[in-house]
Amino acid sequence: MSIEKSAGAVIFRKEFSFASPSYEATEGKEGKIYYLLLNYSAIGKLSKTYWGFPKGHIENSEKEIDTIKREVEEEAGITDLKFAEGFKETEKYFFKHDEKTIFKTVYYLLAETSAKEIRLSHEHIGFVWLPYEEALKKLSFKNAKDILKKANEFLRTPGH
Repeated sequence: MSIEKSAGAVIFRKEFSFASPSYEATEGKEGKIYYLLLNYSAIGKLSKTYWGFPKGHIENSEKEIDTIKREVEEEAGITDLKFAEGFKETEKYFFKHDEKTIFKTVYYLLAETSAKEIRLSHEHIGFVWLPYEEALKKLSFKNAKDILKKANEFLRTPGH
C-alpha cells in the first residue's frame, strides 16, 4: 500500500450588505461568509466530476502551509490568504489508482481572502462561492462536509 500526503484549505470571504436590516445566522457586523468550492474534473475511476476544496500533494520537504499557498494559487489564482490561527483538520481515506490501494491524508487549514474572481487551473471545470448551507449541500463527499461544518463552527465562535 502506498501513502500520500496532501494539504488544502477551506477558503472563505466576507461580503458586507448594509442595505438589509435583517441578518442571516452567518452574517453580522463582520459580513456574510461565502465558501469557495472547486469543481474537479472526472479522473481515474471517478466517472463523474466532484466538488471540493483546493488541495494538492505536499512536495519534498515542503511545509503544509507552503503547499496550501502554492496549490491555492495554482488551482484558483488566489495569492491573498489570511490563515485562521487554531484551525487544522485532517481527512483520511483509501482509494485505488492503477489497481494499487493508496492511503491518503489531507491536512486542511482555514483561510480568508478578499479575492472574488478565480482563475481556474486545468484540473477544474468550475467554481462557486456559496453561503454555508448551500456549500454543505454542494460538496460531494462526507469528509469534506464534516470539515466545512467544523470550519463554520470555528468562524462562528466569539473572537474569530
